[in-house]
Amino acid sequence: MSSAANTPEQIEVIPVRHPWRTVAAVVVGLGLVMIVHQLITNPAFDWLFTLDAMRQVPVAKGFWLGVIMVTVGSMVLGVIGGIVLAIMRMSDNKLLSGVAFAYAWFFRSIPRYVLLSILGAAGAFFPDGVGIGIPYDREIMGFFGLDGTLRIATLDANRLFTGYLGAILGLAMSEAAYFSEIARSGIISVDKGQMEAATALGMTRSQAMRRIILPQAMRVIIPPMGNETIAMFKDTSLLIALPLAGEMLYQLRSIGTNYYKMIPVYMAASLYYLITTTILMVGQNWLEKRFGRGHAPLNYTGGDH
Repeated sequence: MSSAANTPEQIEVIPVRHPWRTVAAVVVGLGLVMIVHQLITNPAFDWLFTLDAMRQVPVAKGFWLGVIMVTVGSMVLGVIGGIVLAIMRMSDNKLLSGVAFAYAWFFRSIPRYVLLSILGAAGAFFPDGVGIGIPYDREIMGFFGLDGTLRIATLDANRLFTGYLGAILGLAMSEAAYFSEIARSGIISVDKGQMEAATALGMTRSQAMRRIILPQAMRVIIPPMGNETIAMFKDTSLLIALPLAGEMLYQLRSIGTNYYKMIPVYMAASLYYLITTTILMVGQNWLEKRFGRGHAPLNYTGGDH
């Protein structure tokens, strides 16, 4: 028998046609062309004014102080507070776990704009200022028949809560509630045997948490934490609720109001946010790869809140 007889007959493969894909691609392409044409030719955008507004010193200062500094400060305090709340939530002590649950429930229920608005008016709660020292000092001194104060200093509540410190504090309190659930899910993802093995080696629970559990939990924590950082960066635009006059968007809106050009200044803010968010996403991707070494990639699909 010849070899030709044993050769299987070649099958001609006809690719499946997808006409609707072509139609969708044409529609999307036309839409993109129309958007680009509007961005270039529509006089409402006035890109020269946009670039000029971005270069203004108060705007650049507002970006570094009112956006970057507030984002970093809020995330640092929020992450620390979230880890503490997550550990409290997982505690066997009912009081600690109950307080942690109530905190997360309350601050996840209050929109950040409303929270910042309340904080901006918090001076009404402290008409005599915020005292640094022993609380209820006047009552204590009066109980012993003495006249004086045990305060080290008294801060003006209106200036305190409407400044950068108040902005960081308000956003950090909200972030701690969200990050506590992220940290708790990361800690739960680590096998319980890791804690048992660490304690068997003589480590305390706090040492095991710092050295063993949290480093492994970071693989699960990093993706949603990156999203939270980006969300926090964008939420600095809510600081107008305080109001924080030094913040970037506040400065840009002032420029737009003075020159009756609001669209260009909003484009300036959008460019600042787009460029910085892109850098943050690159950093998040690098951290995910670093902490995910030796593990299958995680398909996290969570979004910004």
